[in-house]
Amino acid sequence: MADPAVLQQQLDDLRAAYYSGASTVSYDGKSTTFRSAAEMRAAMRELERQLGLAPVTSAVVRSNKNW
Repeated sequence: MADPAVLQQQLDDLRAAYYSGASTVSYDGKSTTFRSAAEMRAAMRELERQLGLAPVTSAVVRSNKNW
């Protein structure tokens, strides 16, 4: 797994680009151009997941069968 400090910097750079409307993010001498805002959001979610920041999701199952 990558260094958490590096992942956090990548996430910060990606968020800054996303909120400024840019589609290209550069860090550590490398650039990535995203095709859509949805692709950028997916990358942010993945970085958040790797950092343990992703929201916890749950499902509620309801039944009317009276089991």
